[in-house]
This record gives sequence, C-alpha cells and structure tokens, in this order.
Amino acid sequence: MHSMKYIGAHTSSAGGVENAVAEAVRIGADALALFTRNQKSWVSKPLAETNIRAFKEALANASISPDHVLPHDSYLINLGNPTADGLEKSRTAFLDEMQRAEQLGLTLVNFHPGSHLNQMSEEACLDLIAESINGALAKTTTAVAVIENTAGQGTNLGYAFPQIARIIAGVNDKKRVGVCIDTCHTLAAGYDLSTEAGYEATFEAFGREIGFDYLRAIHLNDSKKGCGSRVDRHESIGLGALGEGFFRRFMADERFDDMPIILETPDEARWPQEIAWLRSLAR
Repeated sequence: MHSMKYIGAHTSSAGGVENAVAEAVRIGADALALFTRNQKSWVSKPLAETNIRAFKEALANASISPDHVLPHDSYLINLGNPTADGLEKSRTAFLDEMQRAEQLGLTLVNFHPGSHLNQMSEEACLDLIAESINGALAKTTTAVAVIENTAGQGTNLGYAFPQIARIIAGVNDKKRVGVCIDTCHTLAAGYDLSTEAGYEATFEAFGREIGFDYLRAIHLNDSKKGCGSRVDRHESIGLGALGEGFFRRFMADERFDDMPIILETPDEARWPQEIAWLRSLAR
C-alpha cells in the first residue's frame, strides 16, 4: 500500500530539467523540486522542446504526478521590491518562471514572498507582493503561485502567518495562490515545532490565520539554529533543533498527505536514507 505522503528532494537540473527527475528516481523519491532556469541570473534562455518532452516522459516513466513537482523560482526575485527597476526585473523573471512551469505541465511555482529592504512599510510591501502575483496570474492560465514562509532573516517578509494571509487577501484568484511551509523557517521564525504542544499550537494558528485549504507543499528540513533565531540554516533530518520527534509527528499527520514534501537538507548523500526513514514512519 502506497503511503499518502509524497517525499522527494530539491534535485539538480544541471544539463537539462529532465535530469532532476532521473536524480529523484535514483534517491527513491516520488516527488521533487527543481530550478527550471539558472537561479542566479535574471534572464535564461527558453526551455527547448526536446527538454520539455524529455521531462514529461521522465515524470510519466517514474510515475511521479506533475502535482507533486515543486519548481522553485530564482532567489534574485523580490516581488515586493521598493525600487521600480528591481520590481520590474523581478516581475518579468517571475512571469517567466510561471510560464516555464506551464510549459512543463506543472501546477505549482514556489517562491519567497519578498523583502522591504527598509525602504517601505511591511504592509505596503505585502500589498505590492500581492499585486505582483496578480500580474503574473493574469498572463498565465493554470500555474499556482505558492508562497513559502521565510525564516525572517534581514528584511524578508512572510515569516509570520498573518503576513502570508495579507498577501493572499490581496490576490484576486484565490484558486491560484497557495502556501509552502518550510519547517526550518517555521522554527527559526519563532513557531516552536520541536515540542508536541508547540506543534499543535503552530498548526492550529496556521489553520486559523491562513487555512489548510491553501497548503500546497512542504519543505521538510531540520534547523541548525533554535526557535526564534530568525536564521535560515537547514540541517539533516533529526540532527537539528527540530529533532526526531517532530518528524514522527509530521509523518503521522494526515493534513500533509497528497502534496510534495521536499527535502532541502544539506547532506545530499543522506537523501536516500532520509526518504526511506520518513517513509517507514508513514506506514
């Protein structure tokens, strides 16, 4: 019996997007994340038809559903950028990310909401992010913009659930916006997932302030730093401040069924073992 948890990792698309699928298969994954373009440049050459076809074939051959693939956008993109030039470049690049996902037959695009850079209020920045999302949704048809909660490093917004709720409130098409919870970021932002009481309280708050209807994906990472550190440092599963108990609770929790659960843990050599261990908990 296949578990209802779909687990993978952020695999490399070096040499072609289809290679990320091959790597997912190699580590025993039935979900994956990838970059569909160079995440360190503003402009990337378009996806070649041959790569698009190879990607779709590789997914089908691996029996991985497109709904369990989570492309991640470029880290350069800031949809709440207070400067006109930075905002324009970010919006253009984000639209390209959304269009690429659609070309690959994928439904989700994961992104970090944005940063105010100490040049505008949090509220104004959150509203600007929503406007940016609306612009991309207007020019695409099916891709869902998936907001990732952040650790709250620097001037990054989206670390508190009400901030994410405010972005969603400003998005016109609620069917095409969603949320990805990163477990390391959640702890770093001050939600104590490491205890049973903290786990219950955190997800109760998520349900109340955002809503599980919007939850589309998970980045499952342990954290090198403790609760409320506001520092984004991922650790291998069970070796950080979240600890094994958290992962046991998480894997038994049906609220996280049927969505991509993606490891971004630092020791890639451990991915096959981490996936196998997590699977054993879900049975």
